[in-house]
Amino acid sequence: MHPTSHGRVRYAVVAAAALAVLVPPRAAAALEPPLPSPQSVRVSYDCAKDHWPWGCIAECESGGRWDANTGNGFYGGLQFWQPTWEAFGGFTFAPRADLATREEQIKVAEAVVAAQGWVAWPVCSKRCKLEGRIHVVKAGDTLSSVARKYQVKGGWKALYEANKQTVGSHPDQLKAGTLLVIPEGSGARNLALALFGPPLVPSAPSSLASSLASLPSSVPPRQPPR
Repeated sequence: MHPTSHGRVRYAVVAAAALAVLVPPRAAAALEPPLPSPQSVRVSYDCAKDHWPWGCIAECESGGRWDANTGNGFYGGLQFWQPTWEAFGGFTFAPRADLATREEQIKVAEAVVAAQGWVAWPVCSKRCKLEGRIHVVKAGDTLSSVARKYQVKGGWKALYEANKQTVGSHPDQLKAGTLLVIPEGSGARNLALALFGPPLVPSAPSSLASSLASLPSSVPPRQPPR
């Protein structure tokens, strides 16, 4: 074999190994809590280790700065608009999102996504392949109680069908922290106003670039309603 061929082979092996580390086929499936099946993501990146999916939403929205306050009217890692922070119970924790802990910001965000779905973060949720309304399972939750809460048509069986891959073969055993997709057409939708700022970073992190190349790198700035 020609000497340069050895170099090419060695480079190809190293490159393939690096790619396997950066983009495992279903690394996200091994994370806790498990991903909802309709939203399984083929890429895994460092932010996913930071309480999936919130670490990745924060990475997109604020560069992962949970204390972000740039004077643009949006605060914290998830870029809460102040009325949103107030409407969804943020005052329980702090006057503004940037003054709350990461865990406290996530608690408020869970209330938002249960009420309005991932459209509250339109650009960043698309980058992470997140859709629909989500319920974060708490201790004591059952499929029946969650189905009643959201008025799921078809009851717990319909909820189970929508989340079978996530829940597994034991619908009577829900693990706290699991993300359940609420089927389309369910009721009990909270119409409280929610608004989040556009991403503070102009494009996806470099570790995501190859996987997210087809997605928009920036969005026009949005202003809070007057």
